[in-house]
Amino acid sequence: MEFDLHMALVILAAALATFATRIGGYILITRMKSIPPRMEAALNAVPAAVLTTLVAPAFFIGGWESKLALIVALFIGLRFTHTWMLVAAWIVVMIWRHSGGL
Repeated sequence: MEFDLHMALVILAAALATFATRIGGYILITRMKSIPPRMEAALNAVPAAVLTTLVAPAFFIGGWESKLALIVALFIGLRFTHTWMLVAAWIVVMIWRHSGGL
């Protein structure tokens, strides 16, 4: 495998862009005396948006064991802690895969 300068520059540019956006947000918020209500609402929505970007592809692209595990995790998560939600989804996937699925 040989060194590709173009790819190295693309990776470096992506790293710098990522760093700039992260440090830029930190600097912006630390210089504010108070956070406006609209910005606070937007920041509060970030965890749900990130979770959706992680779960949606697994649900729509994954197999039936993934879909069933996510549905089970949803219902367990409404009643119990995150640990039980994770354990229940893991059990569903393991049972599905070891039984041969549909």
